[in-house]
Amino acid sequence: MGLYINLLSYIAPAKANAMAYKYFSQPLYGRLNRKRLPIILREAQPETLYFNGTAFQTYVWPGNGTTVLLVHGWESNAARWKLLISYLRKAGCTIVALDAPAHGLTVGKEFTIPGYAACIDVVVHKHRPQYLVGHSLGGATVLYYQAHYPNPYIEKMVVLGAPSEFNAILNNYKKMLGFSKRVFGNLVAFCTDKYGMDLKDFSAAEFARKIDIPGLIVHDRGDETVDYKEGKRIADAFPNATFITTSGMGHRLHDDKLYTKVYDFLFEEEGVVSNEEIA
Repeated sequence: MGLYINLLSYIAPAKANAMAYKYFSQPLYGRLNRKRLPIILREAQPETLYFNGTAFQTYVWPGNGTTVLLVHGWESNAARWKLLISYLRKAGCTIVALDAPAHGLTVGKEFTIPGYAACIDVVVHKHRPQYLVGHSLGGATVLYYQAHYPNPYIEKMVVLGAPSEFNAILNNYKKMLGFSKRVFGNLVAFCTDKYGMDLKDFSAAEFARKIDIPGLIVHDRGDETVDYKEGKRIADAFPNATFITTSGMGHRLHDDKLYTKVYDFLFEEEGVVSNEEIA
C-alpha cells in the first residue's frame, strides 16, 4: 500500500494524499455489533448523545454522586474497561464510558483527537464526572481535553499508556508503510492544516503542562505500541503527576495490581507512591 501511494503521488498527488490520510485516521478494528454487545455493555444504560448533529454512543452504570468517565484508545471500544469497571463498582460510583468516533457503536469513519475531545466535552457537561481515565490515544485525548476545555468538574485524571508527540505517531506510520519524503511531507502539511497548529506543538506533554489537577500516569517498560519514553515525557511535564512504571503488562495494561492502584488514587487518600514500579 505504501509503494502504491508513493507512485500515485507523482500521477495524482491529491488522491495519494487523501489515501495516506485515510489509512492514518480510519480504524480497521474496534467496531461493535449492537445485537452481540459484550456482557459488560449490556449491563449498562445506553445513551446516544450528539455533537454537531452527529451521534455517538455512551454507556452508564448508575451509582452514587461520584462519577468516573472512561475514555478508550485507538481501535478499541468501551468494552475494554471490563476489568477496571469491576474495581470502580466497589466505590459505588457512577461509571460512564463512550465509544470514540468510528469505534464501537459510534458512527463515522474518521478518528481525530480534537473530534474525540469534543464528544468528551458533551459527556462532561451532561454527567459532570469528577474523574477522567484514558488509555493510549484516549489518554492523549483526555490531556488534550483538559488543556483545551478547562472546567470546574474534573478533580483527578488517570492516563494509561499514552503517546506524547503527534510527530512520533506520524513517523511510526511513515515507517510502517514506507512512505517517501514526498508523501510524508504532504501528509504532514495536510495534518498541520487540519489540526490548525504546528504538529510539534501537538504534544500530550505540552497539554499536560497546562493541567493543575492531580494526575496518575502509567506506562509499561516493555510497551510494544507506545515507547516508555513517551509516558515519562508526559509525567515529567505534568505539574502534579504521580508516575507508575509497570513491567510485563504491555500496552493493554489490564492488571489487578495496577487497577488497585488506580482505585486507591481515585478514592483513597493514601496508597499510591510516586514513581513506584509494579510488575
